[in-house]
Amino acid sequence: MNDNRTDPVDDHARWHGQFRWRVPAHFNIAEACCGRWAREHPRRVAIRAEREDGRVTMHRYGELQAAANRLSHALRRLGVKPGDRVAVVMPQRVETAVANIAIFQLGAVAMPLSMLFGPDALAYRLNDSEARVAIVDESACASLLAVRGDCPGLATVVGVGQAAGQGDIDWAAALGREAATFTARRTKADDPAVLIYTSGTTGPAKGALIPHRALIGNLTGFVCSQNLLRSGSGRRPRKALGPGGVPADAVFWSPADWAWTGGLMDALLPSLYLGMPIVAFQGRFSPERAFELMQGHRVTHSFLFPTALKAMTKAVPHPRERYRLKLRAVMSAGEAVGDAVFGWCRDELGLVVNEMFGQTEINYIVGNCSQSVGTDGHPAPGWPARPGSMGRAYPGHRVAVIADD
Repeated sequence: MNDNRTDPVDDHARWHGQFRWRVPAHFNIAEACCGRWAREHPRRVAIRAEREDGRVTMHRYGELQAAANRLSHALRRLGVKPGDRVAVVMPQRVETAVANIAIFQLGAVAMPLSMLFGPDALAYRLNDSEARVAIVDESACASLLAVRGDCPGLATVVGVGQAAGQGDIDWAAALGREAATFTARRTKADDPAVLIYTSGTTGPAKGALIPHRALIGNLTGFVCSQNLLRSGSGRRPRKALGPGGVPADAVFWSPADWAWTGGLMDALLPSLYLGMPIVAFQGRFSPERAFELMQGHRVTHSFLFPTALKAMTKAVPHPRERYRLKLRAVMSAGEAVGDAVFGWCRDELGLVVNEMFGQTEINYIVGNCSQSVGTDGHPAPGWPARPGSMGRAYPGHRVAVIADD
């Protein structure tokens, strides 16, 4: 291949044709996303947490793992066994990540629930899943406690943050009694890890039981939709690489709720897996705050769903006149971006937004990996992205029309 070329090229056929999956017999999301980094790079920042009042705290892999170890002990003491479901009802906050890691390494099943769920939606999911324990903060504690009497299988409520004192036990007190070391369960790649219910804030919904290996299945789409996590617009790397093989200065942020597939599997877990710091914002979304977060944390990669992008185009039509952004890639999913937003991203953010398609049951299967010619004259690998197109099958996936109707 001629590295002196300057014309955009289509690398899809080569990448897709050469790709092969390598899925080990035993695999655990907690080990892949935290355990190994805690051992090898305990001081590396995993989560940059910002509250609505602007306070920022840094949380490192070693700290995450120690807290998860303590919580795993606490959950085991509460009677949680491998395969049991544990509800996690919290927004973007470090305890949400800790809870998921603790549940995964225990061999139990995490059931993320949105803080936006009303009483009926919470009660249905808690009963249908037969959840034994719920971990909840102030954002949803009142709603959960209101339906607890209708959920006979829910044995324990753990209160986090300002919900301390409202449940059966408090997060801080429970963790303070436990050891910071824990021997993780050696799970099979096919063992269940996450139970995610499809969207809908009221009434019945269907739950998708996701195995540990599903994280591996998400990675090709995540990396491609983030323009290979490359350090610049050209083919040649420009920045030092971190331990996960991504640029050392890479930072991820998305407004997507970590209780949904889009927030958990398209943002939090892949970022942790790659050793890339992710911003957790515990506050309401607004276009201006989105730009402030991306500027303040020097965000390089993001997942911005179409409704967020549309709001941003209206509130801040010319963002580079007001903000110093470091964005290198943006993925969008959930609905079509549309020509106007597609053009705004190209003209005002200086990048081609990568649309992606996936579902709760099978995520990150189709999408784009945009290309451009860098300032060094070398074209970036990828394939052409067109407005209105959901893209092509990501490496490792095959998609075909099986019937015209």
